[in-house]
Amino acid sequence: MNVLFINIKELIQVREHSVDFISGKDMNVLPTIKNAFLLVENGFIADFGLMEHCPNIAIKTIDASGRMILPSWCDSHTHLVYSGNREDEFVARINGLSYAEIAEKGGGILNSAKKLQETSEEDLYNESKIRLEEIIQLGTGAVEIKSGYGLTKDAELKMLRVIKKLKENYSVAIKATFLGAHAIPAAYKNHKSGYLQMLIDDMLPIIAKEKLADFIDIFCETGYFSVKDTAQILKAGQKHGLRGKIHVNQFTAIGGVEVAVQNKALSVDHLEEMRTEDIEALKNTKTMPVALPSCSYFLSIPYAPARKMINAGLPLALATDYNPGSTPSGNMNFVVATACIKMKMTPEEAINAATINGAYAMNLQEKVGSITKGKLANLILTKKINSYNFIPYSFGNHQIESVFLKGNEIKKA
Repeated sequence: MNVLFINIKELIQVREHSVDFISGKDMNVLPTIKNAFLLVENGFIADFGLMEHCPNIAIKTIDASGRMILPSWCDSHTHLVYSGNREDEFVARINGLSYAEIAEKGGGILNSAKKLQETSEEDLYNESKIRLEEIIQLGTGAVEIKSGYGLTKDAELKMLRVIKKLKENYSVAIKATFLGAHAIPAAYKNHKSGYLQMLIDDMLPIIAKEKLADFIDIFCETGYFSVKDTAQILKAGQKHGLRGKIHVNQFTAIGGVEVAVQNKALSVDHLEEMRTEDIEALKNTKTMPVALPSCSYFLSIPYAPARKMINAGLPLALATDYNPGSTPSGNMNFVVATACIKMKMTPEEAINAATINGAYAMNLQEKVGSITKGKLANLILTKKINSYNFIPYSFGNHQIESVFLKGNEIKKA
């Protein structure tokens, strides 16, 4: 699709040259062009600049007067392929039960796994595509989707095949992550090592052969998988070309960040509990810290200490953690707003975290995440707003007028 956007009030996240990610004090710098044009050719960003330099060409033109354009959100941590819901657990927490107590009673991840195991691949796809279409309308143009609610060989492969089908049928950029080590299934309750060996010996060769995943993940947490387990899974994934992405430091800090760095994991996600040594371990590495503020909001647990991490010179990405138990929302607009309101990130930091840094956390920084020539034209056209500060300020309402993927406007269903 070829299209020329003109009279853009402000073109946001403009990077003349592609960057991998933004760290520390640089996260508070958000380059923009006011009164701008943007040219899209064959689905890619071809040119941009001041309106006084706008080319005079006879193609479809969109007048963006009073409105802004920014790259679409890059959501690097979701579990949106799942079956059913866990609204009963939501009520249980209101009535005083903790997330851990619900899990001990057979709820939590095992609850979702039971439902998913009983759901056909076709039904699972049809449920999941509705969620994918919803987040696209909310401005997400790149998304990572994890398995992990199967917890059997057949169910985990079913999830990964659904993700692959979504990737084939939608123009949004999708990355798949194998999270078989999300919890210990009941059948292996007293034989965790056997479960891990099954994932490694029986599943990884199939996943690699069918190209069902880009990354491998594990829930490194007290009561789930240890630091030793984490190292084992990461090394096994590497042998099959899958780079690590770890759930870590959500409820307790047990050394998972250090093992992630040692194994060159692409990202460490959650980070609600961060020790000084965890921050030190991440300095001067290529491992992206990822915060999930809507999970903290929904579970009423601490927020990742964004200010401490950014002030220490670290980068930070933001993602939704969209899942049925702890974050039943894929709204990146709310994530950006919550990061500003509860984590004291500036709008500039939050937008950088939700675009270019989120892209890096999916190894997509060369394709999406900034307004850069040659990148995909996955774009958000805002409503008429005073400044980009209004995006997090209006936390209860998104400020999106239109969404474009590869230059094509995505019409509302």
